[in-house]
Amino acid sequence: MDLPVTEHDLDQELEQEFERSVERRRKRRRGLIALLLSLSLSTLGAGAMSLAIFTDSSASSGTWTVGTVDIAVSPSVMFNVTAMPGDSGSRTLTVTNGGSASLRYALTSSSTNADLKNLRDQLQMTVKAGTCPGAGADLSSGTGTLATVAFGSTTQGNQAGDRTLAGGATEDLCFAWSLPLTTPDSFQGATTTTTFTFTSEQTANNP
Repeated sequence: MDLPVTEHDLDQELEQEFERSVERRRKRRRGLIALLLSLSLSTLGAGAMSLAIFTDSSASSGTWTVGTVDIAVSPSVMFNVTAMPGDSGSRTLTVTNGGSASLRYALTSSSTNADLKNLRDQLQMTVKAGTCPGAGADLSSGTGTLATVAFGSTTQGNQAGDRTLAGGATEDLCFAWSLPLTTPDSFQGATTTTTFTFTSEQTANNP
């Protein structure tokens, strides 16, 4: 025969059911925490795996050096002469390109006339290629007098009469002078000083 259910029994039953419910919630929370922890560890593991790759590198460099043109002539003083009518002489002048790039050059000259006797127009001068006595035609584009000795042009670019020298190269020029035997007495004691100027420029990209 069934015993009657008391209020105490009901309270005990409810309490047990509540405890079972709490325990189920705790289990669910622990399961959720375990799942989240597992996912976090998996993500960290994947990140660590993604960093474990082979790498390599290589490099190339470049160096630029600007070329130079550097003209020089020797000797610095070609003539120091006391001349008489009928005298003549010559001197070899060496032109050097001390730079690394090819150059072209021109010659200009300037002669003094402080005593107004115009010896610069009476003295004759030629410039030829090579060591003296030189070879070939007169390079000077002047009239053959000291006052007009020149070749080429200082205008930029390749001009008629310009001469070229490769980097590190040299060439000789023969400067030959003469005082005509027909020089009149008015030139006695006359003097002039001439400066020969060599002007150069690069040939690269400068047609």
